[in-house]
Formats: sequence, structure tokens, C-alpha cells
Amino acid sequence: MSTPTQETTTPPPPKAQNSLTQGTLPRWTWAAMLAGSVAVAAALAAALGAAFGAESFLMPLWVVLVPVIYLPAMLILQWVRINKRKAIDGFWKNLVYLAFLIALLPLVSVIWSVVSVGLPGLLAPGFLASDMSGITGRIDQETMETGGDVLGGIRHAIIGSLVITLAATVISVPIGLLTSIYLVEYSRGSWLSRAITFFVDVMTGIPSIVAGLFAAAATAWFISTASSLGLMAARPYTMGLTAAIALSVLMIPVVVRTTEEMLRVVPNELREASYALGVRKWRTILKVVIPTAISGIASGVTLSIARVIGETAPILVTAGFVVNANWNLVSGWMATLPVYIYRQFQNPIAPAATEPSEQRAWAAALVLIIIVMLLNLAARIIAQVFAPKKTGR
Repeated sequence: MSTPTQETTTPPPPKAQNSLTQGTLPRWTWAAMLAGSVAVAAALAAALGAAFGAESFLMPLWVVLVPVIYLPAMLILQWVRINKRKAIDGFWKNLVYLAFLIALLPLVSVIWSVVSVGLPGLLAPGFLASDMSGITGRIDQETMETGGDVLGGIRHAIIGSLVITLAATVISVPIGLLTSIYLVEYSRGSWLSRAITFFVDVMTGIPSIVAGLFAAAATAWFISTASSLGLMAARPYTMGLTAAIALSVLMIPVVVRTTEEMLRVVPNELREASYALGVRKWRTILKVVIPTAISGIASGVTLSIARVIGETAPILVTAGFVVNANWNLVSGWMATLPVYIYRQFQNPIAPAATEPSEQRAWAAALVLIIIVMLLNLAARIIAQVFAPKKTGR
């Protein structure tokens, strides 16, 4: 006799959770929290400003309160909704973003200030093609009263900056390159290489005014000695060549350090392969090592030029200031853009009407920033162009 089988029903399996979205927050969470933090911080800044009798909205307090509110709020939300580990990780990640924004604010502020104030002067007719010859306080006063364009230009300062910097580059690059080649390829930890490394480190941190004083003293001594021997006539030491020597003192350690690091990156296998073919060492350096490292060397030289083109103190001591263009490095004073900016701010042509002088200074500062940015861009392009190309079958 067969017994009826008892049918058993099994409960349905639980609904599986999506493992890809589990333990995460929507992508818009940070934006919503940031917007809420901005609103709460604005309300607190307005309330505190009204409580302390401030006439306007406390912008600095609002900027400080936004991260103070946002960071703990995101930490608590991630801690509650996800877990402790991801909450702490997100907190430190937000701190890194905040540090980046804080480091970026001064750069953006400087660029905005210089562009907004200096662009009208830069667009004035003849600003880049004229110098300060014949510009007097009366002309500045009439310009301010009539509301005309700013007169005077920076042609002589641009010429002086380019000529002096080019001369400093011609002096610094061979010395720095040869020094780096000796330190990497020929020195074997000798006392001379250790001494060179020590003095390069010292020169890296030398104040720029000390470099100017050194160049002025060295040039004055050389001119005095040569004139006493009858080799040349006595002349003032204040000239463009003295300024170039001062800038080269600041450029040489940068070139040495950059070139040394680039030469050390070159694999020793390339040198050994060249030696195995019977190539001499000097030819190996010239044909193998330097072409391999030329990308970093060229970018380092370009960055060193950008480093010294904005120096003011050594130029004041060595090259002085002049209101017209001077192409001669060994005769007469020369003007540069940093000194031009300093003179326009500190010694305006018309003390009663400082607006034209300040306008010229801001416009010259904008030109100097553009030149430095172009030099940095050129360094990146040079590094990209001269970088070793990967070839394969």
C-alpha cells in the first residue's frame, strides 16, 4: 500500500544585492554636501557679521567655514552609511584636495590681479614698441586728466632682459654642463668632486643680492687691474655684462643639478656597449650619453632661465636703470623688466599722478608673467621633442 507523498514547499531565495553598488554613495553626494556646506557657511558668516556689527559680508570667514563644515559632514555620512575605513580614507582624500586648492588660490589670485589690472596698459598703443624717453610728469598728469591711453612703453626693458638673460645663459650652460659631466663620468668620489658638490649646494641657496655684489666687485677688480696694466681704459663697472655674470652665478647650480640628475639616469649598459665597440670615452659621452639625456638637460636649462629672468636685486646693483634701449652689454646701463616694475612703483614719474606709472608697472608684470609661462611651456615642448623615441618591430 503506497502512502501519499507529502509535498514540501521551499521558500524563495533571498533577493541578491548588487555587489557593485553595495557600500557606496551616489556620485552626486559630494556635490550636494558641498552646496549645503556653502549655504550653511554663508548663513553663519552673515549672522556673525551682523552680530559683530560688520557692514559687509564676511568673505574670509565664509571661505574658512566651508571646509570646516564640509569635511566633518562627509566623514560622518560615510562613517554611518558605509564603514569606518572608507570614511577615514575619504576624509584624508578630501584633505588632499583642500591642500591643493589652498596652494592654487595664491596663483589664481596673482594671475587674476595682474591680468585684470595690467591688460588695459598692455593694450595701450605703442606700449611694447616704445620706451620711456621723453616721458615726464607733465605728460602723465595730462594723460590722467584727459583719460587717454598710458604713454611710455617697455621696449627698452624687454631688450635689456632678453640680452642680459641670453648672455647669462651663454656663460652658465657650458660651465654647468661640463661640471656635470665631470661629476658623473670622470669623478670617482675624489675630494675635488665632493668639494664641487658642496659649493654647488652652497650656491643653490645664495641670496641674489650677494650674487650681484660678487659680480660688481669682480668686474670692478678686473677693470681696475686691466686699466692699471694698460690693457683697457677705465670705465664704470655698471653694465649689462656685470648683470649677466650675476645671473650666471644663480643659473650655474641649477644647470649643474639638473644636468647631473639627467646624466645619472642614462643606463650604464649604453656606455658599456659603446666601450665594447671600441669607442673612446669622450666620444661616448658626446654621441651616446648627452643625446640620451638631452631632453632633461634642455628642459632644465629653460627652467633655469625662467628662474633668473625675474631677478631684481642683482640687476639693480649691476646694470642700473635707463629710459632708452641699449643693446651694448659692455657699455652703459641697461633696463630690465623687474627693475622697470620696481622703478615705476617706487619712483613714479609724477608723484601727484601715480596712476600712469602704476598702470605701466602692472602691464610690465603681465608681460613678465607671460614670458615665464612661455619659457615653462617651451621646457615641456623641448622635453617632449628631444625625448628618446621607442622603436620596436
